Amino acid sequence: MAEKSRPSSGSTTDGGTPADVAGGAQRPRRSEGPRVRPSNGLDRYFGISARRSTVTREVRGGLTTFFTMAYIVVLNPIILSGADITGATLPFASVAAVTALVAGVMTLLMGIVGRYPFAVATGLGINAIVAVFAATQLSWPEIMGLVVLEGLLITVLVLTGFRRAVFEAIPAQLKTAIAVGIGFFLTIIGLADAGVIRPGSPLISFGVNGQLAGWPLLVFVVGLLLTSVLVVRRVKGALLIGIVVSTVLAIVVEALADVGPRVGADGSEVNPRGWALQVPTLPDQVVSAPDLSIVGNFSLFGGFERIGVIAALLIVFSIMIADFFDTVGSVTAVGAEGDLLDEERNLPRSQPVLLVDSVAAAAGGAASVSSNTTYVESAAGVADGARTGLASVATGVLFLLAMFFSPLVEIVPSEAAAPVLVIVGALMVNQIRHLEWGDMTVVIPAFLTIALMPFTYSITNGIGAGVVSYVLLHVAAGRRREIHLLMWLISALFLVYFALEPLQQLF
Repeated sequence: MAEKSRPSSGSTTDGGTPADVAGGAQRPRRSEGPRVRPSNGLDRYFGISARRSTVTREVRGGLTTFFTMAYIVVLNPIILSGADITGATLPFASVAAVTALVAGVMTLLMGIVGRYPFAVATGLGINAIVAVFAATQLSWPEIMGLVVLEGLLITVLVLTGFRRAVFEAIPAQLKTAIAVGIGFFLTIIGLADAGVIRPGSPLISFGVNGQLAGWPLLVFVVGLLLTSVLVVRRVKGALLIGIVVSTVLAIVVEALADVGPRVGADGSEVNPRGWALQVPTLPDQVVSAPDLSIVGNFSLFGGFERIGVIAALLIVFSIMIADFFDTVGSVTAVGAEGDLLDEERNLPRSQPVLLVDSVAAAAGGAASVSSNTTYVESAAGVADGARTGLASVATGVLFLLAMFFSPLVEIVPSEAAAPVLVIVGALMVNQIRHLEWGDMTVVIPAFLTIALMPFTYSITNGIGAGVVSYVLLHVAAGRRREIHLLMWLISALFLVYFALEPLQQLF
């Protein structure tokens, strides 16, 4: 059942919007109040005043988003630089540079064309899929060719209006559950990045041998407490300040304690008390020339020749479903955090956003760094005040600069950025109050959506479980007339998606 009216769901830490009130109390919807006259062309184009923002707040939000997701410049090469089935390897430095290049260009496009504060970069969920196929069935150029095809297919779906129709067909209650689930998802990402939770027995363990041991974990705890205080005190730029102060503390700690990395060059854990990704040390050089040699290294139909048409199409389908619904989840969650959704929990004027996101998928494949998608970490910038595409322009420019200043980007350890993800998770989980808890045909799908996102480390799995169970339970309750026609199709597609492994073995 769609919500006809609702209080605002977003929270902001900048203390600047006239409608903000402390403690998460209700504030007026965006449509209320007098219309603000734009002060200049920049304001008019991005709608800065119309969304109760300022240029300063947008730039600050863009900075926060960048530093929250800058880890992808380092993490993507770690994931992708392994050998494919041919024994070839991707050069680490080139993957890092091209990752920053594509993220910068596509985030700029998102800001200028989409005009929303969504940042774009290589999707880690999709990376997990393509990395497996590259290691077992296809060479890297062949799997990148399938990613390009997937991006082109989604672009066609956008141009025909189908992708937007699917976005709007999902019930408002499920969209709220998606936003809440992503809040928990961001929280578990932050805790995992900091090393607070780790793989263990039977499932996960707390810290090192059940204790918060090691200097990096101390940096995370201090950063989390500091950022929490700044948010509660409504300090402008609280999240960005938290990242900067935590990074400075990490640099001092590393200089005094010489902690070192957690993982060695071969990918094995050599020091459980070490830094997760980047070791926060001052670099010997500030500027480095980017290596863009892997751009264009893809084979559009090579995968079909190697494993056959049906098997290749199943891979394209799996990537497309993950890409398609990761974006649905990210846009819904970030839009809700920024109070950018309408009363039906849809993003107004979403077509340009979906188009840029689709083109980004193909662009990532063509550049050999895997599909690019809208990042849910954009919620960090939104929580710090960003409301328009100008924030994405700032983030995009920083990614482009990161190609040349990668030594500076690598200073920020994940333990310094992780507290922001946890805080943003708390802000997004706050939307759980909008769920209708008296209707079990909604409660169970919403619960499955919320639970499966963090527990399976996948936005797509959570949405799929919610959609399939929503259709099934409404049919069982004799309420099939309430099911949108497209929900039947989405549910069927997810059933195929979840059964993909036996289908691949069959063909």
